[in-house]
Amino acid sequence: MAARGGGDGGGDSDGAGGGAGRALPPRSPSGAVLQTVEMHTGGEPLRIIPRLEAAERAAAAGLSLLSLRREVAARHDHVRRALMHEPRGHAGMYGAVVVRGGAAAEGAHLAALFLHCAGYSAMCGHAVMALGRFALDYGLVPAPTRPETAVRLRCPCGPVTAFVPWDGHRSGNPVRFHSVPAFAAATDLAIDVPGHGKVVVDIGYGGTFYAFLSAEQLGLDVCSSKTRDLVSAASAVTEAVKKQFKLHHPESEDLAFLYGTILTDGKDAFSEEPTTNICVFADEQVDRSPTGSGVTARVALQYHKGLIQLGQSRTFQSSTTGSLFTGKAVKEAKFGNYNAVIVEVSGEAFYTGTATFTVEEEDPLKHGFFFK
Repeated sequence: MAARGGGDGGGDSDGAGGGAGRALPPRSPSGAVLQTVEMHTGGEPLRIIPRLEAAERAAAAGLSLLSLRREVAARHDHVRRALMHEPRGHAGMYGAVVVRGGAAAEGAHLAALFLHCAGYSAMCGHAVMALGRFALDYGLVPAPTRPETAVRLRCPCGPVTAFVPWDGHRSGNPVRFHSVPAFAAATDLAIDVPGHGKVVVDIGYGGTFYAFLSAEQLGLDVCSSKTRDLVSAASAVTEAVKKQFKLHHPESEDLAFLYGTILTDGKDAFSEEPTTNICVFADEQVDRSPTGSGVTARVALQYHKGLIQLGQSRTFQSSTTGSLFTGKAVKEAKFGNYNAVIVEVSGEAFYTGTATFTVEEEDPLKHGFFFK
């Protein structure tokens, strides 16, 4: 497991102190050390790996970010499993590998690979907001400006820019970002969902693809139904859409996959009041935040349907934590054959700590386990 180490992990006891002075936990010289920065945005965790040497070497050798994503998944997936899965992580954990320089970053301040319990994502808005703060506080932007600094990030889906408050010493909130071109991939699509019958969904792209429908179509209420029931129903929709609708991405078929389903309260028309949703992605993973890429896709759908205008800001609320993001379409764009928009999403990201994880080679569960 190639990751940046810290300390020698050893040291001799002073004898009389009964172990005093010994660095804990003990580890063998071959045991890996994984150092992380812990954050959350709207309640959704982000475990940042500031440096993964294998990824840096591959980026320096000329791999693009999408190619690097495939490389890490194929050859270094044990890092993801060790940090996302139990016992170090949990079923709702999310992470990001920071990549600096090389072909992967392509002129950005940093690139990022997004990790979750089932694999790798193409875009993550809550992570972008947290990484914007991280980039400033950890000196990845050479000359930050006050009162706000633009942080250029390269995500697997393409370049995005985060705008981060900066007082000359530390970053602040709220953080906003401008998305890749977002578009409506399909609207009013009839899907047959086993156990629920026919439902009508919209499919939007905000750096990754989501299916959207009101929870009411499934006999549920996004605000009051049991989370387990919402997760099961959303997952059934995801599987049905995958089987019944072929996705297409204008630039790369690597990005043409349905990430999950977002159940809403059905309040898509413009309003000053928040609209509530729950995002169920990957392998039944639940986003604690309103979902940055999901807000991006939902705003694109609302703009496509004429329900909002450019510059009209909407507030989106997570049904799990009550946390809020705002989103608005700021500019029209063209993306392949799609009429698209650039979406601005805003939220608050906070540090929760730092961690040093060790891996003992003889541990049969050293690379984690996934329990649902």
